[in-house]
Amino acid sequence: MLLTREQLQERLFALHRASLELVKEVTLETLLERIASTACEQAGSRYAALGVQDSNGKLEKFIAVGMSRDAIKRIEHPPVGLGLLGELMDTEVPLRIPVIQDHPKSIGFPAHHPKMVSFLGVPILTTDRQIGQIYLTEKLDGDEFSSDDEMIIQMLATYAATAITNARLIEKMTERDAALTRRNVDMTLLNDIASTLTSSLELDEILNKTLGLVMNYMKVEAGEIFLLEEDKTTLRMMLHRGQAAEAFWTQNIFRVGEGYPGVVAQTCRPLISTDLINDPNFLREAVVNAGFHQVLSIPLVSGEQVMGVMSVASRSKTPFEERSVQMLTAVGAWAGLSIENARLHVNARRLAVLEERNRIGMDLHDGIIQSIYGVGLALEGTKHLVDEDPIATKEKIDHAIAGLNQAIRDLRAYILDLRPRQLGNDGLMSGIKRLIAEYRANTFSEVNFMPPESDMKELTQTQSLALFHICQESLANAAKHAKAKAVQISLWTTDDRALMEVHDDGKGFDTTQMSSFIGHGLANMHTRAHASGGDIDISSIPGEGTTVLVWVPRGIKQ
Repeated sequence: MLLTREQLQERLFALHRASLELVKEVTLETLLERIASTACEQAGSRYAALGVQDSNGKLEKFIAVGMSRDAIKRIEHPPVGLGLLGELMDTEVPLRIPVIQDHPKSIGFPAHHPKMVSFLGVPILTTDRQIGQIYLTEKLDGDEFSSDDEMIIQMLATYAATAITNARLIEKMTERDAALTRRNVDMTLLNDIASTLTSSLELDEILNKTLGLVMNYMKVEAGEIFLLEEDKTTLRMMLHRGQAAEAFWTQNIFRVGEGYPGVVAQTCRPLISTDLINDPNFLREAVVNAGFHQVLSIPLVSGEQVMGVMSVASRSKTPFEERSVQMLTAVGAWAGLSIENARLHVNARRLAVLEERNRIGMDLHDGIIQSIYGVGLALEGTKHLVDEDPIATKEKIDHAIAGLNQAIRDLRAYILDLRPRQLGNDGLMSGIKRLIAEYRANTFSEVNFMPPESDMKELTQTQSLALFHICQESLANAAKHAKAKAVQISLWTTDDRALMEVHDDGKGFDTTQMSSFIGHGLANMHTRAHASGGDIDISSIPGEGTTVLVWVPRGIKQ
């Protein structure tokens, strides 16, 4: 039945309104269902379907409307692109059939498929290929679909082509955006890990920060690090972070080859379990009882040498992504190398201490002991002059006393280097004033002290000790290396920091070469400042003196 002009115009308006709704939909699955429903309404059919092809021309999606979900499930199999559907997929013109069963390409319907007689199929075309088809069956107000129905559905197919293309583009953009987001997350982890591993040689700091970054990246509730001991057969837990610490510490030592840490250390490969409760290799029942479902363990390696094992545990049942495992494997290699470097640094510092002790022993023997021995010889010779020349005897005794006083001053300087005095209960201000008094007595140099407005009693013991020892080391360097005539010590506070500056007018030195001749004193000052949560800056100009500026945070409870 042909439509009147008014009916056709009304349907065109309705189609235009429907097409405007189509372009608002960006989800491909929902869009296909809406196109099929619109086709069903516009052509007045009982059933409608929409098929979409992939880039190879194969039927990728098939959305049907007009049938319940239960009815669709009862059908033996979904369409595969044969019969009339295949015929329409191979043509660019509509296919309108009064009786499906009379068409030579018809191959019938699978079991439990509803009865269908009339048919209208319209290809969905882009400028270069067919991307899908609209199928309509069972005309409601007639025996077959009309040419007007065909025209309306062709127009809808044109709108649908644009909407489907846009939806696919948006899907690809969304996937690409998600991939870029994941890549940014990965790069952020690598950057943070690199920053952590290159900014410190302290083993505890490396382990703590690395594990924290990994746990945040993996979004897990717990993590731990085992290190291989010197016997190369024992793995000992050095750090646990996160929840259920008691459960993880129930077994903190594994032999190589035993449990997850031992297997990873033995094979040097990552190990994942997504079902801990049924995994016989996971030996800590308390962790399973604490609600953890999966564990990922990775080796910490340096070259071909295993340094330890890092594990993360999650209560989630969602499996870890493969890309995350690959990322952590790379992190394990970096962390392993940093662990080895930290251990080498500790050994190097021990060696430096031994070398410094040997140097001091030689200095004591060749300097102070020889000086005292010389005073002793001089006094022995003086015995013979007591009766003969009292005036000369007095001069020699005065000279011996001066020599002993100098030896005492030298000995005090060495004692301060070898056994730094503790702060005690006197407080930071009293401790620094005591250092100043000793410095004046031993060097006869001038020290100007500018105390802070507050007594700095809000500082923790660790922070006060750091400032005390750094001041002590600075004064020792001013006397021993700089040969300073005057030293200025200033302390002051801001809202969030306590600061100390020690400036001397001594010889100064080239800061780019400081490690080659100063020893480990400056390194110790850096370590003390960082350990208390602060920082230090040492500046010096040859011939103009040296300035040590250090700060620690205020108001931190420890």
